[in-house]
Amino acid sequence: MDFGLVLQTDPPASRVIELMQRAEGNGFTYGWTFDSAVLWQEPFVIYSQILSSTEKLTVGPMVTNPGTRTWEVTASTFATLNDMFGNRTVCGIGRGDSAMRVAGRTPNTLARISGAMKVIRSLGRGDEADLGGTVIKFPWVRPGAELPVWMAAYGPKALKMTGEEADGFILQLSDLYLTEYMVKTVKDAAVAAGRDPSEVKICVAAPAYITEDDSPEALAHARDQCRWFGGMVGNHVADLVSKYGEHSAAVPEELTDYIKAREGYDYSHHGRADNPDTQFVPDEIVDRFCVIGTPEMHIEKLNKLRELGVDQFAVYDMHDAQEAVIDAYGSTVIPAVNA
Repeated sequence: MDFGLVLQTDPPASRVIELMQRAEGNGFTYGWTFDSAVLWQEPFVIYSQILSSTEKLTVGPMVTNPGTRTWEVTASTFATLNDMFGNRTVCGIGRGDSAMRVAGRTPNTLARISGAMKVIRSLGRGDEADLGGTVIKFPWVRPGAELPVWMAAYGPKALKMTGEEADGFILQLSDLYLTEYMVKTVKDAAVAAGRDPSEVKICVAAPAYITEDDSPEALAHARDQCRWFGGMVGNHVADLVSKYGEHSAAVPEELTDYIKAREGYDYSHHGRADNPDTQFVPDEIVDRFCVIGTPEMHIEKLNKLRELGVDQFAVYDMHDAQEAVIDAYGSTVIPAVNA
């Protein structure tokens, strides 16, 4: 199993770079960041520094979207990084929850994501792409260039499209039941589209928090540090409930039930441990969606995720123990999972 580190690009950028270096030194092979131009600093500028400061780390956004950047600019940025540092980028893409809403826009449609994926992937590897009647190609892209595009999804139509079109699936939660359900949906869609399902990489991304023991006090603190994640996922879940209804057979209630007490969301606290809008998230959801507890508890859950077909676990590292989690994963968790 591969391991990734997910960070926000808060200033100073040097802090992001240092944590990514630390992660690579501890056996992580992917470095991901948020991509929301109003809330955080520009990730692609920072990727250049991360790539120059590491040896093998693959970097990319979790996730970009097709609405805040034109598609050829996105492709050119990735292709430039790959030309400079080798094929060490991956394009994570989604609807653009915070990036679009903070800028006063609505998240992108699946049709727009589909079109963007095709254009970005083709241009990034040096092929032609049609920009709505104008066919272009980057003349400077070298032979052998690659740009995998991984799609973030929760809903039935997005999961189906991921299996049909994407190179990878990003699932932002680590609940075992939902992971099994959604991975199967993606893989089945890949088979129905005539694809080899093993070609679709599966990445589960969730907060991880290491505790010294499994005492109620230790676990309570870990939950409070990770509760923000249920609020972030809840934004997407609320959209699904709005579209499909509260008790739709198309969306598992194991995903939707917990947002009944959700009252609103302020994006100025997005992805932060002190987010006051996430108190509605119950402890059960934190335990299911995140990975908390002793190293042994992490190893047990990650092994179960691997058995469900997960190729990568990406650690959201936004809490009060960033270095400690990176180091514990490097010394204990990663070696045990990959033994």
